[in-house]
Amino acid sequence: MLLAVDVGNSHTVSGVFSGQTLIHQWRLKSDRDRTADELAIRYYSLFQMDGIDKENITGFIIGSVVPTLETSWLDFAAKYLNRCTIPPMSVSHKTDTGITVTTKNPSEVGADRIINAVAAWNRYKTALLVIDFGTAITFDCVSRRGEYIGGTIHPGIGISLDALAGRTAKLPRIDIDTTPESVIGNTTVAAIRSGILHGFGGMIDRMVSLLGKEMITADEEINIIATGGMAELIAPYSSSLNTIDPLLTLTGLRLIHERNRA
Repeated sequence: MLLAVDVGNSHTVSGVFSGQTLIHQWRLKSDRDRTADELAIRYYSLFQMDGIDKENITGFIIGSVVPTLETSWLDFAAKYLNRCTIPPMSVSHKTDTGITVTTKNPSEVGADRIINAVAAWNRYKTALLVIDFGTAITFDCVSRRGEYIGGTIHPGIGISLDALAGRTAKLPRIDIDTTPESVIGNTTVAAIRSGILHGFGGMIDRMVSLLGKEMITADEEINIIATGGMAELIAPYSSSLNTIDPLLTLTGLRLIHERNRA
């Protein structure tokens, strides 16, 4: 079995694969001060609750945008997962992923963006736009030749809501799970809800249009795939989000591990 870990700024998503099948998945807050031993206490409890014997875990891979947690996780794997057939892996621009990073400074590209590109490329083998709704919203562009060529980064939905509530005197924190009755909000809460949902939906469509024009020619196909916790929330407000895969990053981690294990 493979333990795959995706460490984001806000949350850590981890999963256990048996072969190509994801059999267990957990989503926890990313605590930057966690040590390897604290991770062991937490995940041993999760393993026990879900009937996983850690002795059956023979592989470990992590993609992290939080350096301190990446170190803790690698220490955890080295200390407590002693059945791994290859050393615990951490994904970076130097990892053999099967795609080429062609940006000016490959070391600046977050591991999560590379991992998502790998999963999407293996799925479509065409020009791609990968949209990840995390703490930030990222658009990642992959050429039809399997080259990661760059993208854009935008403030995420949670950050925007926090900024509205934290930097204004009278605007409240709100729940945006409720569908706006109309685009024109007749209360403050309705106005914020409409602004966030319709506004981000419109931003997605605009960026897809602009990026697509730079990426492809008339005879090329471009596929768009979205992932991340907020993707399904925004999808009804965008005409571009047809394919959503909440497991895209974990799938990419599995594919990279399989490639390097082989």
